[in-house]
Amino acid sequence: MKKPNTPPNQPTADAGFSYSRPYFEDLVDTALAHAKKLGATDAGAEASEGCGLSVSVRKGELENVERNRDKSLGITVYVGKRRGNASTSDFSKAAIQQTVRAAFDIARFTAEDPFAALPDVKDIAPISKQRKDLDLFFPWAVDSEQAAQLALVCEAAALKTDKRITNSEGASVSAQQSHFFSAHTHGFRGGYASSRHSLSVSPIAGKGRDMQRDAWYSSMRSADDLASPEAVGRYAAERALSRLKARKIATTECAVLFESPLASGLLGSLVSAISGGALYRKSSFLLDSLGKQVLPKHIDILEDPFVKRGKGSSPFDDEGVRVKARQVVEAGTVQGYFLSSYSARKLGMKTTGNAGGSHNLSMTSRLTRPGDDLDAMLKKLGTGLFVTELMGSGVNYITGDYSRGASGFWVEKGQIAFPVHEITIAGNMKTMLKGIQAIGADTFGYGSKTVGSILVNRMKVAGS
Repeated sequence: MKKPNTPPNQPTADAGFSYSRPYFEDLVDTALAHAKKLGATDAGAEASEGCGLSVSVRKGELENVERNRDKSLGITVYVGKRRGNASTSDFSKAAIQQTVRAAFDIARFTAEDPFAALPDVKDIAPISKQRKDLDLFFPWAVDSEQAAQLALVCEAAALKTDKRITNSEGASVSAQQSHFFSAHTHGFRGGYASSRHSLSVSPIAGKGRDMQRDAWYSSMRSADDLASPEAVGRYAAERALSRLKARKIATTECAVLFESPLASGLLGSLVSAISGGALYRKSSFLLDSLGKQVLPKHIDILEDPFVKRGKGSSPFDDEGVRVKARQVVEAGTVQGYFLSSYSARKLGMKTTGNAGGSHNLSMTSRLTRPGDDLDAMLKKLGTGLFVTELMGSGVNYITGDYSRGASGFWVEKGQIAFPVHEITIAGNMKTMLKGIQAIGADTFGYGSKTVGSILVNRMKVAGS
């Protein structure tokens, strides 16, 4: 896979897009001008386009080839403290005017909201800050035959790993890219292109009643950074094989080690609980937690929107507000929430540049040493449960109650004893977060969150 020689963050004529940045700027300016003509107090608009290829195979044969291409123009209109939204996939001038009129009419007949407004001018990301090269755009000129071949190699590697790999749910390759331009009447103008490519496989091990499946994947901004299809296939197979002869365990209470890909879910639950929407609706188990300790003192959480090729990187948030690297949690204490302009106003606070969600988050422990790999974390677990798969949503964000189906391995004296399945783990997120004893150096990036395996001191395990 040769590295594309395309300037980062800029769509070009040969990048597979149908529309250029200047064309999108004209669309957005047309929409904003018409909103003002109709009498809007303020307005914002965004034009976007996405396209890609997805190919799947199963048991050595091509199964699906899908090409996607979508486009959209969204408009938000403010009439005083009333707000209306509308969108269209028709880029003709008449359609744009109709869409703006629809948003304007919605705003006129919507109840007033004292917090509805564009971001404050002083919070807008300046053009100079938007030009930071974050390496987010790497178009992958892969055709359906090449993608199918990669998927076949990946699946074949899984099937060849061991004769006990008897079946497959298939392998897939996806190449996706998009770009947008956004502007509003408080002075913001900006946009960029981005890409996301992936490779995955799901093999099945065993026969009859002792059948187990598992999966693995690689997902990156650039295809050059993807793991090799052979490596993905072999690792997925090894995971499935390790689950054979799984058994239930008796109901107990014990320490639980969450594998690093699952550990990001605990971080995600914390983020959801200290995000603006949950806070102003009072539907969070961490209400009024600013300045309070919610994690052990050895844990920090950093947010950095400027990680090159990061999956959560951006020079501004969804409202065009400036973003910055910051310590969200320091020594276990919450230093900041995740707020958009609207949620900040509802809470009487200032936006944190998180309209659209969090940026690249890393959760670390000051006790972690470079050698704290998975084997070291199993030794720290001692005797307890190592969880590698979770089922169901199972988190009540109002109370913090946590209950999810799980499978993984029973560990004794720091060594994996046998695989387990058909169990449920339960606790309360407040207690679980404060009960984090260690975080491993075996970091894994799941979406925009990066964290190692997490050891929680005690949870309820429901078994037989």
